[in-house]
Formats: sequence, C-alpha cells, structure tokens
Amino acid sequence: MPSPHTERHARPLASRALLALLPLALLTAGTAQAQECERGALDAIYCDENGDMVADRPADEAQWADPDTLIFAYTPVEDPAIYSDIWQPFIDHLEEVTGRDVRFFAVQSNSAQVEAMRSGRLHIAGFSTGPTPFAVNLAGAVPFALMGSDDGRFGYTLQLYTHVDSDIEEVTDLKGKRVAHTSPTSNSGNQAPRALFPELGIVPDEDYEVVYSGSHDQSMLGVVARDYDAAPVASEVVERMAARGLYDPDDVRLLYESDSFPTTSYNHAHNLHPELVEKIKEAFFSFEFEGTELGEEFEGVEKFIPINYAEHWKVIRTIQNANGVEYTPDNLQ
Repeated sequence: MPSPHTERHARPLASRALLALLPLALLTAGTAQAQECERGALDAIYCDENGDMVADRPADEAQWADPDTLIFAYTPVEDPAIYSDIWQPFIDHLEEVTGRDVRFFAVQSNSAQVEAMRSGRLHIAGFSTGPTPFAVNLAGAVPFALMGSDDGRFGYTLQLYTHVDSDIEEVTDLKGKRVAHTSPTSNSGNQAPRALFPELGIVPDEDYEVVYSGSHDQSMLGVVARDYDAAPVASEVVERMAARGLYDPDDVRLLYESDSFPTTSYNHAHNLHPELVEKIKEAFFSFEFEGTELGEEFEGVEKFIPINYAEHWKVIRTIQNANGVEYTPDNLQ
C-alpha cells in the first residue's frame, strides 16, 4: 500500500493547467517594478550589482520568499509522468534536508517553466541548456548545479543522425534535405547547429529545410520513421531513449558530433531566503545517485556538482549571440 507521503506527491498540482496557459504578461503584472541599478542583460525588474550575470537577492528582506511548500520542476520532456516517478527519491531527500514539503511540477513547455519561476510559483528548476539564459534573464533563475561524475566531468554533445539506409554520408549531403530541429531556443537542437554547421559547409534554412519537431525525442523517432532525413539532437537524450528501448540504435547512423556543452542547469529563484537556499544546495550536493531511479535514468551521473552561470554558460551565450538571440518572452519557445 502506498504511503500518504507517496500519494501526496502523486497528486498533480491543481494549478498546472492554469500555469501552462497564462501568458507571461498576465502572470507578472504588478509583481515588480523596474529598478535603477546595474543589470546587464537581465530584465528591468532585476539587479546585478556584483556583476555575476544573475539576479541579486532583493535588498529588502521583506521581499525574501520562504515558502512552506517548495515547487520543483524538471525540464519539459515527452512523458512528464515517468520523470515524476524518477525524481521521487531526490524529492524525498530534498524534503528531509529542507524540512519543507516539495511538489513536482510537470511543465509542458520552456516558456511555461520560465513564466512559473518569474511569477514566483516555481522555486527550484532544471532548465535545459538553451533555455537557461532565458530563465536567468527573464525569470531571475540562479544556476548552481549540474549533474556530473565524481571527478567533476559533465556535459553532452550535439549529435547529427540520419537513417542507416539514407544516402547521406556526410554533413554537406544535407543540401536539399528535410532536417528536424527541435525548437528555436534549444541549444543542440537548433542554436548550435545554426552556429556550427556553416563551418562544415552547410547552412540551415538555406541549404536544407528546417522543420521544428518540438522535442529531441520526436526528432529522433522521426529519423527512425524516415519522416525527416536527419536531425541534430542532444546525446544525453538519445542515450536515455535507447536505454528505454524507444528506438533501435541500429536504425540510425551518426554523421557528426560536437565538443561538449553543459547539461541541464539546476536553479533556485533569486528571491529565496538565504538560509533556505543553503538548505537547497545542501540537499543537491549531498544526494547520492547510486541505487536510485534517478541514477539509473542518468547513466554515468554520480552527483550534482557546483557551477556558476558566467563561466559554465559562456559557450552557450556565444552560440546564441552568433544567432542574434535576444532574451525576450517572444523569443522563448
């Protein structure tokens, strides 16, 4: 029989559907005013006086958030219900260390996730690589951890796949083809290919047709089904798909692989009480992956490792800058 503790986490948030639908302007109306301060690329409701590129905690202690229930969200995935179960051991650990109730919020899109943190409804979140700068600049997210190995290694690569029986042998053979990118803000699924492929002799949208699939999962499955001629995807996603038997690796062929990028960033909201932030970090950095569903899902990951946005997301900001990306709600998809 499931315990009351388990049943409490199995119930979805009542506001989930509402959060997914409310536009950014409505969620944030009246929540904050523009401030006169140094802020760099941050939205006008945030300040960055110390120059670390993330939002400062409000100077007024009355504005510090110290909720009894913490809302945690992982990056949008094809089947959120599966990840709710996978994250449960960590959520239990987070509750134990912080002394707070913790609820898993299954977000449906990057924009809904960013909107939720900006509105104060989301306190801790894993943002995908590409959307992380949007979360930092639009929602006051503060990246502090990544999944990595005991020796501090972390990251994933952009991999370009085609069907094993296709006539595409190298990157330049993509000319005239139909290629699945995931979404405009995705790093490996769109931004990195647009920045890196021209050096390989192929320009997206000019040399081949870009079709947005919506996710890495759909891109990969589309290649297998031959709905797309090829697709750039994140290595960590397709590895997990293969491990779950969602596709047969023998049905595809690797055309190209990039250098490593940082993986999903784990963030806290900028306005959380500092003592709560320390407890949240303690929970992340003391969690043991071995023997848990989370450890089985993220093969090769052994712990959360500390990071800072200015250093570890520099390569991503460079790629996005090369693509003319501006951190606005309209550009977040």
